[in-house]
Amino acid sequence: MSIQNIMFNPKKYHKSQMKFHMILLPLSIFMSLPIVYIVNHAFKPFTELFAYPPRFLVRDATFENFRLLFNFSAESGIPMSRYIYNSVLITFLIVVFTVFFSSVSAFALSKLNFKGKSTMFKINTYALMFVPIAVAIPRYLIIVEMGIFNTIWAHIIPMLAMPVGLFLVKQFMDQVPDELIEAAIVDGASNWKIYTKIMLPLTKSALVTVAVLAFQASWMNTEASNIFVDKEALRTLPFYLNTLTQTSGNIVASTGVAAAASLIMFLPNFIIFLFLQSKVMESMAQSGIK
Repeated sequence: MSIQNIMFNPKKYHKSQMKFHMILLPLSIFMSLPIVYIVNHAFKPFTELFAYPPRFLVRDATFENFRLLFNFSAESGIPMSRYIYNSVLITFLIVVFTVFFSSVSAFALSKLNFKGKSTMFKINTYALMFVPIAVAIPRYLIIVEMGIFNTIWAHIIPMLAMPVGLFLVKQFMDQVPDELIEAAIVDGASNWKIYTKIMLPLTKSALVTVAVLAFQASWMNTEASNIFVDKEALRTLPFYLNTLTQTSGNIVASTGVAAAASLIMFLPNFIIFLFLQSKVMESMAQSGIK
């Protein structure tokens, strides 16, 4: 088998790859069925939502479910645009700060020498085992003590600690030769210049992966709106969509609204991963080199 047939993500098609396509194509179609269902379900009229036997594909597509969704928000005290603004702003800040803190921390743990470095990395590794619900009460107590309860920072600060992001970026930075860092130090480069001019460009794919993971974690998060915030104007879009389907009081309308809400929450994740999947796959492939 030639090298081009076994290399990761080859640029040219070769007939010997047909056997892989025969296996992967049916699997790809099967894996895409939930996406096709979510899109079709959101555009189904009431007659098709409750049809028996259930229909997988929509026949008479309609925007009625989306109209009902926005009508519910118009009748409430807080417009839907406020929830969208909160979600976009909070998600943007979480992604930016998470990428920055993960990369800076990984650089320090990977290339700098200081007392307690090994212990700090072990703590981060142990943190990978904790599920969010296990730390909900400590997070609440810390947020109250910090005085950020009922503020926008109650959404952001708890999400900035991403152990898997720090672990992934550090693995990439460990692969950068120490001789390259030593040469930069000899040339008079400071730690900040080494971090910005050398380490960040060489770990770009890992940083993109961390950004995608941070976006997925923050965009769908309802923990802060449920526990750390009491003001309705500070809550986010996923919290509003979850409560809307429970409080509409109309089971028929709630089903259609829930379908439309699911599509709205799903699309940003899908679009971002679609455009950045090459970087994510590249980082996953390279993370196992060392």
